[in-house]
Amino acid sequence: MDKTAEQPSGRIAIRGSNRAAVPDATKLKSPDPNAKIRLSIFARRNPRPSPQALKKVNALDTQAVTTRAYLQDEEFNQVYGASADDLAAIEKFAQTAGLSVIDASIPRRRVLVEGTIADIEKAFGVELGEFEHPELGHFRGREGKVYVPDEMYTIIATVEGLDTRPVGRPRRVCTHFAPNLPALDAAPALTNQWPGTFFPGQIATLYDFPNEYAGEGQNIAVFAFNGRDSTDPNSDPRGGYSGAALETYFTKALGGQMPSITPVVVQGPGNAPGPDSPQSSQRGDSTGEVMLDLCVVGALVPAAKIFVYFTEFSAQGWAEAISQAITDGNQISVISISYGNPESGPLGRWTDASIKVVNEALEAARGKGITVCVASGDDGSRDDESSGAHADFPASSPWVLGVGGTTLKVTNGTVPRIASEVVWNDYARVPSGGAGGGGISSIFGLPPYQQGVGVPVCANPPHNIGRGIPDVAAVADPYTGIVVMHVSGKHVEPIGGTSASAPLWASLIVRINQALGTRVGFLNPTLYASCASGVLNDITVGNNGAYAAGVGWDACTGLGTPSGNKLLHALKTAPAPA
Repeated sequence: MDKTAEQPSGRIAIRGSNRAAVPDATKLKSPDPNAKIRLSIFARRNPRPSPQALKKVNALDTQAVTTRAYLQDEEFNQVYGASADDLAAIEKFAQTAGLSVIDASIPRRRVLVEGTIADIEKAFGVELGEFEHPELGHFRGREGKVYVPDEMYTIIATVEGLDTRPVGRPRRVCTHFAPNLPALDAAPALTNQWPGTFFPGQIATLYDFPNEYAGEGQNIAVFAFNGRDSTDPNSDPRGGYSGAALETYFTKALGGQMPSITPVVVQGPGNAPGPDSPQSSQRGDSTGEVMLDLCVVGALVPAAKIFVYFTEFSAQGWAEAISQAITDGNQISVISISYGNPESGPLGRWTDASIKVVNEALEAARGKGITVCVASGDDGSRDDESSGAHADFPASSPWVLGVGGTTLKVTNGTVPRIASEVVWNDYARVPSGGAGGGGISSIFGLPPYQQGVGVPVCANPPHNIGRGIPDVAAVADPYTGIVVMHVSGKHVEPIGGTSASAPLWASLIVRINQALGTRVGFLNPTLYASCASGVLNDITVGNNGAYAAGVGWDACTGLGTPSGNKLLHALKTAPAPA
């Protein structure tokens, strides 16, 4: 990659901002110095939070889920937002550097600025370049650290938008049934053409979801990332859904109702569905992922209001989307995320500073009583790296519910029941298959709620004990997967991956929120304290590569798969975590 810019006089490097050279990346050119780009400058949290609001936050983990008192907006701003003085200092710095301030937000801790490449390079002591990489594709990047004036060092947490390499990828895994997809007729019946696969409602029945609840009064966010063709730097980002295709699925294929679905554009073009062909998916089209998530959520909680947060595959896109979803006026109570990347790796997708600001936003969701469900990966313990064992972020954040994957088989008969459920791992059967992600974080330490559950040391040197993922699991094997609608609206198809598991769990929590009449919020402490035995379906057979399933928590399927009514009852009666 490019030569590291020299440290400017009177500047200090932002902690965690370093980017190393990417192996096999080729610099194509320097960007046009007059071209304008937008950056997100994130501030530290309010250094002087209200003692009363802070006390309220600290009390959350000592309260039963049915009695928790979450933060009001002003209280949230006091604890998790930025101070007005810090934002004003950032705005002054930006304007002095010749940058235009587009927006400043206390709850999001962010100042959005715009400026020319030349002014931005000078303001932050960086040297940008246009690069090409076999896997990352075409991106704007840098090497080295980001610098700010001495007086801004304690105020600015990170600057996002300088680097546009893709951070995240869909978790969607297609089955090999695709070549024989049957077309829907004018009024298709609820029949399954693929033995061993399921419609969403059938999964809900097998997992004993409380069936009298459909999500009334609940608002759920589904994250959607627009992908760009890595072979064409001028391509339009693609990814989205077809309302007509979804309506066909919900009303004709499932015989139900079309739910309320509202797109929310954070970054990028918003709802821009591509063709979702094998070729377009390989080039970054995330449409199939978006359709999968919406088919699952819309089928299982059709009375909920569904908000689709569209953003871009970048660290800036991640930070902006999470910050917006937990602070805007949509009153989100559950977030479903089917994307991620290894915490670290030679491609340097995440910087330490980027992970920190995203993780802090996920922690802030706790203050609002928002449950965040994140897919743990579809590549087993290696997490799409060439060697070793890796945890996937943001599933590895200690503030989310990480969701792994299983293979689910049922009995024959009038009322099918679960016959067996094991760790999803297709690699022995299908070399191009997948496996449920899981492992030990190399970034986050062992959280208090996982102490005493037998989290093993990481399979990689130095064999640390850290945050273990996943926390829970659900069906993900595409051969026992979920039948959803293709974006064309002309046929349904079975799909798998932990990107099916995450919205399954998110939908269950929406139903439980409705049943309890309150948000369960950050669920992990209660799950581990009161639901670790006899509540979920404990999966004890199989492995995801470096880790094996066993009795109790494991780094393949966590505490187990849903037993919905048992979980609802347990949360109704669960005492405050000790």
